[in-house]
Amino acid sequence: MAHKKSSTTDIALRVATAMKQMGIDGLPRNYELVYEAYAGCNPDLVRDFIALGKYKTQAALDELGRKYLPHQHEASVLQRSAGAISSEMGNFMELLSQERTSLSDYGRLIGEASQVIRSAAGEGALGSSLEALQRATELRVTHTAEMAEKVAAQSAIMDGIQKEMAEFEAMKFVDPPTKLGNRRAFNKALARIYSNPDLPMLCGVAVAEVDADRRFSPAQIEALSEHLVSFYGGLIRQVFPAGELAVRIDGLRFGFLFHTADESEVTRLIDLLRAAFQTMALRDPRTGRNLGHLTLSAGVCMSDRADSALDISSACERALAEAKGAGGDLVIVYGRGDEVPAGKEWLLYRA
Repeated sequence: MAHKKSSTTDIALRVATAMKQMGIDGLPRNYELVYEAYAGCNPDLVRDFIALGKYKTQAALDELGRKYLPHQHEASVLQRSAGAISSEMGNFMELLSQERTSLSDYGRLIGEASQVIRSAAGEGALGSSLEALQRATELRVTHTAEMAEKVAAQSAIMDGIQKEMAEFEAMKFVDPPTKLGNRRAFNKALARIYSNPDLPMLCGVAVAEVDADRRFSPAQIEALSEHLVSFYGGLIRQVFPAGELAVRIDGLRFGFLFHTADESEVTRLIDLLRAAFQTMALRDPRTGRNLGHLTLSAGVCMSDRADSALDISSACERALAEAKGAGGDLVIVYGRGDEVPAGKEWLLYRA
């Protein structure tokens, strides 16, 4: 029996399939670029992506990423910041050079005045030398004050650059509506699992989606979308273990990474989250009316059952699609070990 899948899950599966068909490497930045192109939210990106032709080189994909997804190529941002810092440091060094010259001139003048004083034969010569020394001292004080102002101005510019870089670093992996991580953070975490292909990090990954379509019509979901995102994002932030990674991928889909190789512990933590969904009532943001409880469906894959970030992401998406297609309120674990019966890829349970 065919089941209707959610559009976001369907897009994710199409992306994984399309990448393999086009021979695109399973890099997180490639996945995000192709996902954005298939989602169709940016017509210019879609047009330029199609213009690359059937076979797309990595260089062409990266060029497209720099244009439409600049966060993927944060090195260029850091290079611009580093260039600005280098320029400001050059200005600072110029000030130091001027200060050194000034000190040299000042020292020479004092030396000359001292010689005159020591060899003075009369009051006239001594008085002239002392006056010259006094004028030099006054000029030195003025110059020092100007130097302090210039250094303070340069320091303020440097502080501004450092603050900008710190804000950029902090926000590029955050989903503003929920204060959870974003899809960028999820992709980066998945890539880190397989940073050493011969010894991948042992962990569990889940992609979950709020089953809003089981209770609301598409029009109602659209009207409540912002409230649903902030409400359930906040709920996840409150109850999800602080040591694990929770992100909002898009819409009402969330991603999780559990730092454990124990599958039962992963499913236990997901069940705790699902229990919170069942106990926390959703209320209409306009009227305060109780809208009941929404459920959560999830697809899980352990890292030892996939060979790359793209594989584990695809496995979780497939498991989630199966859970949604079976009616929702399910957790499906993707497996390909000896414990899976022949001809089956799924371990399914309903809380």
